[in-house]
Amino acid sequence: MSVALAWIVLVVSGVLEAVWATALGRTEGFTKLWPTVVFGVGLALSMAGLAFAMRAIDTATAYAVWVGIGASLTVVWAMVTGATDVSFVKILLILGLVGCVVGLKLVGDAGH
Repeated sequence: MSVALAWIVLVVSGVLEAVWATALGRTEGFTKLWPTVVFGVGLALSMAGLAFAMRAIDTATAYAVWVGIGASLTVVWAMVTGATDVSFVKILLILGLVGCVVGLKLVGDAGH
């Protein structure tokens, strides 16, 4: 498998993590059908993509990048939709997290 393909799949899986995390918050304890369906499909695809990417990317890097992408996008989505307040500090912290994810990708590639 191509390492480039693994990274693309990992990024998509990270995006799907944000999708299922957001949907989970809207399921109201799995009592709402469509958010529950989105959660289940998003979770399955996200985990499958993570597992696929970890065939070419080491576990520590892949997991940290996956979580970083998912966490960043979940917070950004919450700020965009008004579910949480926007603040300069939150934006700086998200940018720091994104910088760390990019750094892990660069360091991960340098190690091969």
